Amino acid sequence: MSDTLELAKNLIARQSVTPEDAGCQELMIKRLEALDFKVERLRFEDVDNFWARRGDQGPVIAFAGHTDVVPTGPVADWKFPPFEPTIDGNLLYGRGAADMKGSLAAMLTACERFVKKNPKHNGSVAFLITSDEEGPSINGTVKVVEHLEKRNEKIDYCLVGEPSSTNRLGDIVKNGRRGSLNGKLIVTGMQGHVAYPHLAKNPVHLAAPALAELCLQEWDQGNEFFPPTTFQISNINAGTGVTNVIPGKLEVLINFRFSTEVTQEELQQRVQAIFDKHQLNYHIDWLLSGSPFLTQPGELVAAVQAGVKSIMSSDAELSTSGGTSDGRFIAPTGAQVVELGPINATIHQVNECVDVDSLDQLSLIYEKMLENLLT
Repeated sequence: MSDTLELAKNLIARQSVTPEDAGCQELMIKRLEALDFKVERLRFEDVDNFWARRGDQGPVIAFAGHTDVVPTGPVADWKFPPFEPTIDGNLLYGRGAADMKGSLAAMLTACERFVKKNPKHNGSVAFLITSDEEGPSINGTVKVVEHLEKRNEKIDYCLVGEPSSTNRLGDIVKNGRRGSLNGKLIVTGMQGHVAYPHLAKNPVHLAAPALAELCLQEWDQGNEFFPPTTFQISNINAGTGVTNVIPGKLEVLINFRFSTEVTQEELQQRVQAIFDKHQLNYHIDWLLSGSPFLTQPGELVAAVQAGVKSIMSSDAELSTSGGTSDGRFIAPTGAQVVELGPINATIHQVNECVDVDSLDQLSLIYEKMLENLLT
């Protein structure tokens, strides 16, 4: 059994359902301290994080990731117990195998080999690890970044180990992510009897034309790296649960996944203009989950793509698809950020698994990236 596979199994065996860490970070810290990393344990509220750094010069290349995992779902539906890592054929099963304990193991073993070969490497290698990525993400990476910013400690390059691959390891490298903007819309009408609609104001009927207009909007056309911005209604709720009462209030949850072609403020203004035009009695509470970020082709992208080419003998395509990641907290500091990890076909699913060979290959790609940037 390779070092990477053994470490991945050891991490998976720890029941670190968000925001619990269950000792994963201490396992990583022990191995990093053996490499002369200086480690800061950073606990914010109920979330464990750590920042580890080897070297005091730039550039700083950081591996970023999370030890927390999503809940298992029905344990009886799993082929093997989710926290008993099991190899079947060439697949390693277990919650977090792909998202993202396999990546954490690959990062650490890559770093161990790199430091052994290059004990006096250029620049610095760092780890930014949280147990709050799968949860609300308010006491994790964002707080660690704020901690580093206060003392003007900067990350130059950041590799996030999110499972980016689609069909084969390394076929997709994420060099950005769309922004996510949530809105909670309240439209107020007047409750009444369905037999006397003239004595009531149905907020569902009143809001329907405005919602339809929102659904038909073209928000932008995207660009070279981003698809067009999308709008979705994710939840609608109104009424008392009976058929003979006109509701007095409508609640609608909406979401934008937006590109760098439009801003949060522009989206909010356009939505509010449509509701104003339809003369609705409404209120919207907005919540920005993350702004879009993009790392243009440069040193980090080139180093990662070269690593994939060297180990996999194939090219890595750049993409900004998918949801948000903790890269959204790191990119605004000026860091170049990319994401590269295992195939994502089973993440958050029952029977999450990862190809065993791909873990060793991923570790080698990470090692090549370090060599390309720091030697």
